[in-house]
Amino acid sequence: MTLRIGGCRCGEIRYELSAAPMFHVACHCRDCQYVAGGSPNLTMVFPANALTVTQGEPRVFKARETSGGSYFCGTCGVQVFSRPDKNRGMVAVKVGGLDDASDFKVQADMWMASAPSWHRPHDGAMQFEQNPPA
Repeated sequence: MTLRIGGCRCGEIRYELSAAPMFHVACHCRDCQYVAGGSPNLTMVFPANALTVTQGEPRVFKARETSGGSYFCGTCGVQVFSRPDKNRGMVAVKVGGLDDASDFKVQADMWMASAPSWHRPHDGAMQFEQNPPA
């Protein structure tokens, strides 16, 4: 397994991932639309214990008190990862922060029920109206 590395735009936050991604997702929920500037939010999902922050200390925004939270750089504002509310054993790493995301291909489009009409599902990806079944 090759170690994956990534971080934020300014370089203040750096991280390593020590496991292969579990799946590649495009999330169309309203929260992700905010994060991604209107488009679906593209993430690779990893086991939570595979993520090690090696530099800096990400800030966290929690939409609700019980939210897992979105982690971002306090200097450049770039979101680097999030912890899903309902599964703390996973971490969703933003594809744009990976130093090499050349193998990324959307395997599932989720929260299509929240997608605006101009969001298009990805060819060959599974489609879910909300979260995929557990």
